[in-house]
Amino acid sequence: MRIKHYTYFLLLAMLIFVPVSCQQNTGEYRAKANNPAFLHRSVKKLTDVIVYDIFSPPVASRIYTYASIAAYEALLPNQQEYKSMVGQLKGLEQMPAVSPGLEYCFPLASVKALLTVGRTLTFSEEKIEAFEQEILKEFKDTGMPKEVYKNSIAYGQQVAEAVLAWAAKDKYKESRGFERYTVTNLPGTWVPTPPDYMDAIEPHWNSIRTFVLDSCSQFKAQQLPVYSLDSTSKFYKELKEVYETTSKLSEEQKEIANFWDCNPFNIEHTGHFMFGKKKISPGGHWIGIAALTCRKAKADFLQSAETYAIVSLALADGFISCWDEKYRSKLIRPETVINQHLDETWQPMLTTPPFPEYPSGHSVISSAAAVALTDLYGDNFTFVDSTEMDFGLPPREFNSFIQASEEAAISRLYGGIHYRSAIEDGIIMGRKVGTHLIQRIETRKKTLTLDQKVSK
Repeated sequence: MRIKHYTYFLLLAMLIFVPVSCQQNTGEYRAKANNPAFLHRSVKKLTDVIVYDIFSPPVASRIYTYASIAAYEALLPNQQEYKSMVGQLKGLEQMPAVSPGLEYCFPLASVKALLTVGRTLTFSEEKIEAFEQEILKEFKDTGMPKEVYKNSIAYGQQVAEAVLAWAAKDKYKESRGFERYTVTNLPGTWVPTPPDYMDAIEPHWNSIRTFVLDSCSQFKAQQLPVYSLDSTSKFYKELKEVYETTSKLSEEQKEIANFWDCNPFNIEHTGHFMFGKKKISPGGHWIGIAALTCRKAKADFLQSAETYAIVSLALADGFISCWDEKYRSKLIRPETVINQHLDETWQPMLTTPPFPEYPSGHSVISSAAAVALTDLYGDNFTFVDSTEMDFGLPPREFNSFIQASEEAAISRLYGGIHYRSAIEDGIIMGRKVGTHLIQRIETRKKTLTLDQKVSK
């Protein structure tokens, strides 16, 4: 009898405790898998590969955007608070649905979608593949049931394929076959610059489908100064400002110029030797700021994905808008005019990028990204920007995103690569792009104050 009673109570205990134990395990793996560090590390890996592959700033912004949208959309099934960007972004008409009755881990699906899109749009697939295997193993090690893992990977792949199909229709591939930019040599128009006299980069970027902008020329820059060597003209005064400013830079101004250089591939010449230095693009710098912002605000997985998506959209449309104006105005760079008419030995502190001068690209995209981040995290979000530490530069502290964007803009004057009009008009254009974005795109299903967005 004692044995029978013992067996009875043992079976009863198993019936009671085994389901509870399973529920606890389920809760544990979900909490572990919902760690936004998985997303941040994946975006950082994408940045590393973009740097390694030396993508130009406009192309880098395109990669970030499609990968970030995929990561965001893969998180949305069964979400009550956040909205899909389907129907809000140009050409994005649908996303795959989840299968009823199946269980998913959407953070895993999100990482899978991001890495799949990133791997497809970059060259060094093996680097992303190796990282993907490592991070997917970490998801498995959370104790996730095999079926959940399988379902989540499959859904992330489906989202990635939908995003890639959408990306394939943005005319990027077609623009690879357009004719090269023809240098006209007309007075005041852009020509290749020292030391390598590279061809113009992405002269047809305005043919790329915009994401939120109505058209690439929706926010044209202000009237650029008319090229003139008359000492009383606006152009000549701004030219002299570049020349004189760079001749008496303070140590702080030099630090600012270097910090925001963001030249994806800067070739340095020493005698007969050339050394290539790879760096993040201007867009990559702001993606880095988005990451450190999420960490400081303790943003959860979905908030972090939302941040990357919104910031990358600001960058992408900012580059399209800026490049449209650059190849319409075709304004000559300070280095060319100064060498021809003021001082043939003068060199800018920074290497002049290989595309027309007006407006300043960093001014446009930094301002657009700053508007987007301000909308998400507030006007007075202080942060330490450590993005450039990977490239040997010390961090800088800012009291707001707008302050950081304004420093990025003026850095182009200190670097000797832009006139003041290109900087100031670039700021205006970028803020218009960013404002248009936050007015048109809705990621939350209910209106929240900025304080609520940060605290949630």
